[in-house]
Amino acid sequence: MTMSYIIFVQPMVLSHAGMDFGAVMMATIISSIIAILIMGLYANYPIALAPGMGENFLFAYTIILGMGVAWNKALGIVFISGVIFIILTLFKIREAVINGVPSSLKNSIAAGIGIFITFIGLQWAGVIARSPATGVTLGELTTRHVLLFFIGLIIMFLLLARKVKGAILWGIILTAVIGIPLGIVKFYGIVSKPPSLGPTFLKLDILGALRWEYITPIVVLFLLDFFDTVGTLIGVGQHAGFLKDGKLPRAGKALMADAIGTVAGSLLGTSTVTSYIESAAGVSEGGRTGLANMFTALLFLLAIFFYPVVKAIGGGYLAGEVVYYPVTAPALVIVGALMIKTVANIKWDDTTEAIPAFLTLIGIPLTYSISDGMAFGFISYPIMKLFAGRTREVHPIMWILFFVFVFRFIVIPFLP
Repeated sequence: MTMSYIIFVQPMVLSHAGMDFGAVMMATIISSIIAILIMGLYANYPIALAPGMGENFLFAYTIILGMGVAWNKALGIVFISGVIFIILTLFKIREAVINGVPSSLKNSIAAGIGIFITFIGLQWAGVIARSPATGVTLGELTTRHVLLFFIGLIIMFLLLARKVKGAILWGIILTAVIGIPLGIVKFYGIVSKPPSLGPTFLKLDILGALRWEYITPIVVLFLLDFFDTVGTLIGVGQHAGFLKDGKLPRAGKALMADAIGTVAGSLLGTSTVTSYIESAAGVSEGGRTGLANMFTALLFLLAIFFYPVVKAIGGGYLAGEVVYYPVTAPALVIVGALMIKTVANIKWDDTTEAIPAFLTLIGIPLTYSISDGMAFGFISYPIMKLFAGRTREVHPIMWILFFVFVFRFIVIPFLP
């Protein structure tokens, strides 16, 4: 219930980048089922997985729309990042990567993505509009689609305040119902046969993704998935009492579920699959073993027959020459608000930590690119430590990432 909003949001995000809506829905559900079953049967944890929020926006807005990469090549980039994840997990190198990136940057990346997602949600709602003079400006707040957005946002606020389970999902459904008489949401029915997976299945271009200019999105996708997974495993594990001496037993098996899910998702036709922090809701209700995942996978399977509902909710509303998404936009704002809380963990009184974190935080939404925003932090962090005479605090992994991003911006543009 708490994570099922991804079934509506994922097809909407990726179809905005030119992919088939129905095929993405199927790829999202099937890849989630695969990863959920692996996590339950192999790692024996009640932690569910699905294409990640943040990774999907990097995939659609930065890689495809921003860099102009064809979506099949973008799937190849996801595949490569997943394979790297598998290799590092098999050789147990994950600890070095986890320890290498400072917590200030990890937290600023999460918060920056949250602001980015919120910004896009406000654009999709029509609250923020393009302006030739200032870039962006306030939209027409009296239009039907904007009013529906605010109604949906208020509904979600109320449901979250009352701690209703599945508040985001219920908010989306209620907003869609209200949108039908307003003429914004089209009703296509309740159930139907599942849409075809054909338009995206095995359409990835792996060889096309093996180019120098794609090294940055490959690294960034891997890092996002890696740290999302680690953070979720630690958070849910702590909540459930799974941690022993501060470590999560069978962590390698849990990470493998993410890695295999990502590779499977790229083959099926969706972006990076990762563990969901919403799994804490199931743990709170008593889930302690992989058995809980069996039921989560079953519910995902049943969702494939509700394509008309997903199409109605995820479909856009054409107003003039612009397509708006007022039903799902409130969910993006809520998710962004939930992600911003990580800024509290940044050491703001230490300028060598605070400035790179701040540059990352504002760089992601202002450049409209997760990878470019991350580059601000990964380049400035070693430099700040160097000038402060504190290079011992810089892990070797950070120097590697520093040169990767410098290579991306200084060398790659001059390559043939």
